[in-house]
Amino acid sequence: MSDSKDDPKILVCNDDGIFSPGIRALSGVADEFGEVEIIAPDRQQSAVGHAVTVDTPLRSRSFQIDGQFSGQAVTGTPADSVKLGHDQLMDQKPDLVVSGINHGSNAGVNILYSGTVSAATEGTILGYPSIAVSCTDFDEDADLSGAKEAARRVINFVLTEGLPKGITLNLNVPPGPLTDIKWTRQANSRYVEEFEGRVDPNDRSYYWLTGKLELLDEGDDLDVNALEKGYASLTPIQYDMTAYSLLKESKDIKL
Repeated sequence: MSDSKDDPKILVCNDDGIFSPGIRALSGVADEFGEVEIIAPDRQQSAVGHAVTVDTPLRSRSFQIDGQFSGQAVTGTPADSVKLGHDQLMDQKPDLVVSGINHGSNAGVNILYSGTVSAATEGTILGYPSIAVSCTDFDEDADLSGAKEAARRVINFVLTEGLPKGITLNLNVPPGPLTDIKWTRQANSRYVEEFEGRVDPNDRSYYWLTGKLELLDEGDDLDVNALEKGYASLTPIQYDMTAYSLLKESKDIKL
């Protein structure tokens, strides 16, 4: 990567924490395109969604590993990290926000719960082109080669073509080498959840969340189905939650 002042400024975040192998992998890819600044939670923050911290102060600290991997570790959520980077920690506003590589799928209803997707969505809210990247393998030693190549292609696309206002790209990739990237839509799905009741040594009850993803949709263009067939899925998503179809039908309804 050149040190030109014209190089894009790329903010890298995640929800697995700043010491995750996934964020190192994504930072390495982003470094091929511009000047990278890593600002991410200082600990695991999976499934926190778009939570932001309002009742305690945020802190950040610089760190470096092996003289190469450096960044700012934030004591908040993924969305906090992007907001703080935008407002306080970055000398120059980013040209692109990329979040990941998450360990675990963020397809279907997982989009709603994902801190990784929310970090990218926060970038979109702040006005920056933003991409969330996930590998469907939860193992920290997962083969991220396909996810890195898919991220490389999507980053190049976004830096070249841009994104419409309000749109975030959600990229999910199976482990191993990349086959192909399919444009997809978010699958209508939900978790069928169960809480396993247990008793601790002090005879106090506690509950452990389990569950299974239930697909309520069908079609070759679903993100979940593309991933099951071995393809990477790329889904354009938006934070505008207005149900426009119902709003249109309701125009003449007097309440």
